[in-house]
Amino acid sequence: MVKLIGNYKINCAVFISGRGTNLKSIYEYSKIKKSNISLKLVISNKSNTLGIDFARKYKIKTQVVRYKNKNEAEKKIIKCLKKNNIKLICLAGFMKILSKNFIKRFKYNIINIHPSLLPKYKGLNTHDRAIKNKDKYSGCTVHYVSEKLDSGKIIVQKKVKVLKSDTPQSLSKRILIAENKLYPIAIRKVLSKN
Repeated sequence: MVKLIGNYKINCAVFISGRGTNLKSIYEYSKIKKSNISLKLVISNKSNTLGIDFARKYKIKTQVVRYKNKNEAEKKIIKCLKKNNIKLICLAGFMKILSKNFIKRFKYNIINIHPSLLPKYKGLNTHDRAIKNKDKYSGCTVHYVSEKLDSGKIIVQKKVKVLKSDTPQSLSKRILIAENKLYPIAIRKVLSKN
């Protein structure tokens, strides 16, 4: 795992595929005095996203990697991570599954946010499943990335009440607000362990 010395900030990369709302919260966290990260790089598998627009607006280095061939795409990503001396990877709505080799290479230095209270509802359609099962609470989880989908060690979770009037869309909006608050807390927790 990443070792921290004093006030040293480690280089962080955020992987996205879409809007980049968690990217924004990670960026804002990186700018506060007590932050232990420096956001150096945003990687996306799509070029025309709000997240990439946000990164360019705030002059964060971006790399768009097409996934025509997973092996080649990951080689490009690893080269880019090395070049920028990245020590922590934050997956924030990155809709590609990383290979076992990639995960082994960065063991314990990749974290992900998932819109459910894991181990419940791994994968997609989490809000729909929570509502259909009449759950009283849903929420979000930041966890280490392991070789099994959404199964790595849990770092931190936040509960969100499921309302009787909720649709998957309304629940998603409230959980996203919780995600934006939770991700910086998780980063602080991960790096303070060292």
